[in-house]
Amino acid sequence: MAASGEALTPQGYIQHHLTNLTAGEGIWTWHVDSLFFSVGLGVLFLWVFRSVAKKATTGVPGKLQCFVEMIVEFVDNSVKETFHGKNALIAPLALTIFVWIFLMNFMDMIPVDWLPELAMAMGVPYLKVVPSTDLNITFSLALGVFLLIIYYSIKVKGVSGFAKELTLQPFNHKAMIPVNLLLESVTLIAKPISLALRLFGNLYAGELIFILIALMYGTNLALSALGVTLHLGWLIFHILVITLQAFIFMMLTIVYLSMAHEDH
Repeated sequence: MAASGEALTPQGYIQHHLTNLTAGEGIWTWHVDSLFFSVGLGVLFLWVFRSVAKKATTGVPGKLQCFVEMIVEFVDNSVKETFHGKNALIAPLALTIFVWIFLMNFMDMIPVDWLPELAMAMGVPYLKVVPSTDLNITFSLALGVFLLIIYYSIKVKGVSGFAKELTLQPFNHKAMIPVNLLLESVTLIAKPISLALRLFGNLYAGELIFILIALMYGTNLALSALGVTLHLGWLIFHILVITLQAFIFMMLTIVYLSMAHEDH
């Protein structure tokens, strides 16, 4: 597969699938495909859940309503067990994070050539369809969580309380303020970085494995058959990975915001 129609080498095939459709230059480069799919999936999530909420009935629920209620109840229980403060934003935020990231991860279930080939037929040279394999997307999500951590830390503890938390822990002595500030700053900054890199790394690796398996198709009958077997096996296992990564991101967000609400 190539924009000009010629066959790609294995290295070129892999590189082609890992290249974003971009617009702009330098620091103003936009990953158009990542933005399109992430925003589109977010709108899909809001539309489906809003439609179910408007049509909800107290009688026997339909399959979609039952499924949505199971997700909402699961997230609500997770928040109640983990978050120890009082904040009406946390449960909706956790639900949004879990479902939105799951939907972005679920795009990895689509065979790697289907949508890029369709895009090429429409004149689009590159298309990455899994937003969570884009470091810009995962860091944007993590940055949003980080800003909420800072906001609620200051709101609950005050500026002075937050400053004391950074300078008087873990060693409660004025002489240790520089050491405390260094340790606590690293711990604080590590939260969004770990959130972003964990999600990106797992999904990027999973996508790369799908691409490598796709290289086996069309070579010979034995390799193609092996490719189908490996594809199905990895597909089944990857369902667990994409769900687990959405759950971990959600749970860490709840934990971090719960810590931000703790006033020592």
